[in-house]
Amino acid sequence: MTENPGNAPIREPDPVGEPEAADGLPRRTDPRTFVVQALQVIPRTILPLVAVAFAMRNDAPFGPIAMLGVGAVILVASTFFTFLGWWRQTYRVGESDIRLETGVLSRAARSVPYDRIQDVSLEQGFIPRLFGLTQVKFETGAGGSEEIKLAYLTTEEGARLRELVRELRDEAEGVSRVPAAGEGDDEAPEADAPVLFAMGPRRLFTFGLFEFSLALVAFLGAAAQQLDFLLPFDIWEFETWQRLFAGPGEQIAQLGPVGQALGAIAAIASLLLIGLLSGIVRTITRDWDFRLERTPKGFRRRRGMFTRTDVVMPVHRVQAVQIGTGAVRHRFGWKSLKLVSLAQDSGNASHVVAPFAKATELTPILKVAGFPLPPRGLDWHRTTAAYRILSALSGMIGYLAFAAAVAAAVTYFDDPRYEWVWLVVLLLVGLSAFAAILQLFLWRVERHALSPSHLYKRSGWLAPGYMIGDRVKLQSVTIARGPLGRLFGYVTLHLGLAGGHFALPGIPASEATRLRRALLASMVETDFSRLVK
Repeated sequence: MTENPGNAPIREPDPVGEPEAADGLPRRTDPRTFVVQALQVIPRTILPLVAVAFAMRNDAPFGPIAMLGVGAVILVASTFFTFLGWWRQTYRVGESDIRLETGVLSRAARSVPYDRIQDVSLEQGFIPRLFGLTQVKFETGAGGSEEIKLAYLTTEEGARLRELVRELRDEAEGVSRVPAAGEGDDEAPEADAPVLFAMGPRRLFTFGLFEFSLALVAFLGAAAQQLDFLLPFDIWEFETWQRLFAGPGEQIAQLGPVGQALGAIAAIASLLLIGLLSGIVRTITRDWDFRLERTPKGFRRRRGMFTRTDVVMPVHRVQAVQIGTGAVRHRFGWKSLKLVSLAQDSGNASHVVAPFAKATELTPILKVAGFPLPPRGLDWHRTTAAYRILSALSGMIGYLAFAAAVAAAVTYFDDPRYEWVWLVVLLLVGLSAFAAILQLFLWRVERHALSPSHLYKRSGWLAPGYMIGDRVKLQSVTIARGPLGRLFGYVTLHLGLAGGHFALPGIPASEATRLRRALLASMVETDFSRLVK
């Protein structure tokens, strides 16, 4: 492969000036890229260094010297190889596509035509932000290996490249786009874009209280398992813990039932506190300075404390919206809003544009996106009774089968130490009854309706939510029927979305046929290519 045809000079991005032209010349990313990538290797060297230090702990002073030597070798080697990778990586901004060539010994070239690019997003990790660098990702809607990532460019150059690729994409499409709802010629420039939704520290703290997570407990358990050779005992040996807590255990036993109950409550409270703190920290670091703005290009969402992401979601590419909540946060009126679009958000099919908001805060976002809430007077339809009854029975059978297996195991071993397992059996039996009741309640609340422009689906009992799809932007309609569906007369209607899943299960066959006919009529009466371009 000829790396540089025509002896064209390899250019590096200019830190200032106008956007680079689509001249097809090979360019490299910022020279500081290999330094950042080398620094990112350092956290992964901690475990090997600790292992070396532990193995040579009795060979002072050679232990610390060996640890420093291994660390220096790893750092130098990683810097050398990342420099080679950076030097051999080039990208070209051509007239019809953008191309990335990588590889030191084995070369690989990947190109994406502009008309395949859904959007260009920017992402800044913690270390790149210290150097003023950003990663540019060209989203194709397919995800995985078909996407191109440039790591790293300066923040200014990344923003200019994003605008250039958008302009080239519009030129490649060559078709004027029908404005989406809320768009017009008098939109404010991106620098003065109105803020549709934002979350400050107080809102983030409240949000974190509902994001209960035991990730810290799992992390500590995994770390203890990986570093168990540093501990003087086996952490997974039950007898060892009995010996460690023999003294405190006897003291607690002397306090009587009340003291034991207080000790159990304290243990549970400690676990809950860890879960709350983990949820708060994770939420604040992920959604710090969350801002959703309305720009001429669409929705612009920026968030993140250590890893800062900047994503623009074109309004005309939004195919559906999803309004959700949780069983607890619903009682306090908190909801979330996701946009299902042709592009993808770092591997996720949906863009979260309002993760923790009141219903009144979602209204302006839905208005701009062109997805109104269900109007009054819609003809709502439910699933069939047979589908709900069979769903309830299947849920009961699953829990009861598991409970029977556990009960059989306890009976077989007949060990007094495992008598507490009967509580698990009773819990599984209770869950089977709850699953059946839940399915019966879902039959009352889950329903769907069709308006002249949208398809609505309401779901959830403890955590109700809505899925709203645009009738014109749906891509396919499929009717599926299983053995039980043939027997009891219900089907599942699958609606094709490029970035998500939309299905209506358990509806009558006649209703599914009517919906398919109406949706197909909406899909073919409008030239979708002119709508999305």
